[in-house]
Parts: sequence; structure tokens; C-alpha cells
Amino acid sequence: MPTPYNLQVSHNCTTCTHRDNFCAMSPQSVKMLEQVKFTAMYPKGSLLFVEGEPARGVFVLCSGKVKLTTSSSEGRTLILRIAGAGDLLGASAVFLQKSYEMSVETIEPCQINFIRSEEFMAWIQNDREAMMSVARQLSGDYYAAQREIRSFGLAQTTTEKLARLVLDWCDQGGEKTASGMRLKVLLTHEEIAQMIGTTRETVTRLLTSLRSKKVIEVKGSTVNVMKMDALEAMVTV
Repeated sequence: MPTPYNLQVSHNCTTCTHRDNFCAMSPQSVKMLEQVKFTAMYPKGSLLFVEGEPARGVFVLCSGKVKLTTSSSEGRTLILRIAGAGDLLGASAVFLQKSYEMSVETIEPCQINFIRSEEFMAWIQNDREAMMSVARQLSGDYYAAQREIRSFGLAQTTTEKLARLVLDWCDQGGEKTASGMRLKVLLTHEEIAQMIGTTRETVTRLLTSLRSKKVIEVKGSTVNVMKMDALEAMVTV
């Protein structure tokens, strides 16, 4: 298990008011979660688990964001998705008693619950609601994966892939303002390239082009999408 920078985290799941995704359970089930989990804080850049490592348990994000990646034998990395608060990670590997199928790294400071494999399986086998919550999470992950394959696998150009990615960010976490849709983007150009299967140089060039056309405005980690219709016109799938 990775080393957190503060093991003395005070957080009780039963009093948490932000119960999203996997954590959206009844008070009774959340009470059981509280009994089996270990909570810790992790700084940006922490590896929760690595692709190919034997599954030792599941992780539940309380706050922050992580990136899920897979790598080829040549060292090429692909970011599968970005996970946020309430997401359950590592469950499929624990269910199948196999190695983790991906690596997970924090992209900002995160508070995370860890549950050992044996305790996780014993809990959900005796708690129908917890089992259903796991099923919803895994089904949601499958649905999202199918959508990603369709959106990015069928896209004809890298420009289209980038436009689809930005539109997805707008749908998932954009904030409407008088000047457009405001986004907080914590990824580097290299990481964006890893999400759409291209090079950092290509991402930099495409973003520069979108800025020059006043489609987007970038200030630090804040991206303001000023012309949604222009992005939508780039997408054909």
C-alpha cells in the first residue's frame, strides 16, 4: 500500500454529507463501510496501485481526483479515465482474484478509503445494498468505457478527439458563466495526449489553434469554452 503523508486522518463516513456514486448507500450500509475501511490522505503523484500487482483490496475516493492508466510493453501510456469523489477502484480485480488491470495515480491531493479484499468481500456478501452499489459502479464503468470506445475509436481526426474530450469535460463538470463554460483542467498537455492517443506536441498545437480562433481561453488550469457550437461542429460521432 502506498505511503500517505498523514495517517491520522479524522473522517467518519456516517457523518459525511458528500455521498456520491458508490457511497450513495443507506446509513446502515455506510455504518458497515465505516467499520471495514482505513482512511488516509495522499499527496499529488501517489500511486495507489500498479498494473499487474496482485489485488490486495479496493479504494474509495472521498475527495480529489486520480487518473487510471494502462501501459504497453514499449512504455506507451494511455489514460483510461479520470475518477473522482465516490468512485470505487480495484473492485473488478478483487472480484476475479486477479492482478490490477490498470495503474491509479493521484493528480491532486486525495482523501481515500482502503478496504482489504477479504473484508470487502465479506461485507458485500452480507449486505445486499452494498452489493448493488458495487454492481452500479461496475456497470457505470462499463457503460463509460463503451462510450469512450465509440467516441474516440470512431473519431476520424485528432482534432475531433480533442473536441469530444473537452465537450465531455463540459458535460461532467463545467460551470456556466456569462462568457462561456468554465472548466478546471488539472492535466498537463502530455496527459491530455495520453487520453486521446496522440503526442504532446499535437495537443499543444491544437489547443493553440483553438485559442487563436477564440474557441477557448486558457488561464493557468482554468479553461473557458467560449464557442461550444464550434467544438460541437468538430464532432461527427
